[in-house]
Amino acid sequence: MRFEHLIEINAPQPAADWLAPTFTRDQLWQGLMLKVLTPQRFPLGPQGCDCTETAPGVYARVLRFGPHTLQDEVRAQALQRLVFTPQAHGDTTPIRLTITVEEPHAGRMVLRFVYEALGEQSAEEAYFNGYRHSAWVEADRDMVRTLREWLGQGELGGVSLN
Repeated sequence: MRFEHLIEINAPQPAADWLAPTFTRDQLWQGLMLKVLTPQRFPLGPQGCDCTETAPGVYARVLRFGPHTLQDEVRAQALQRLVFTPQAHGDTTPIRLTITVEEPHAGRMVLRFVYEALGEQSAEEAYFNGYRHSAWVEADRDMVRTLREWLGQGELGGVSLN
């Protein structure tokens, strides 16, 4: 299973002036790194997260959802890409998420989200993929909405996290 979608970050001028604040690449990256380091701040995020940088740009995380924990590794290629690779959990096929910052034209950025199963999915898992796809799109839109709010409040204007 592979599912991919785009979310536009900076709209073409002059539409961006009234639709949403415009991100610099550094501000967008800072927001994406907050998703790595403090995912509990985002809608539907975990209740807690223990995050350790195990090598430059490589993070081991334990995400706590009530009594359940999930472990993953995040690899960050500064200002370009994040790759979230979960450890196997039960009998569910792990699904890797890659978020890539793309700039098709100067100042016009999009985020590309790619979800890939890391093994053969069962028939039951495959049956639910349509629902998963819809949920992932909504969760990714919520993340971008949150980043826009933080940008508007001045939370993403400080030191770059890369």
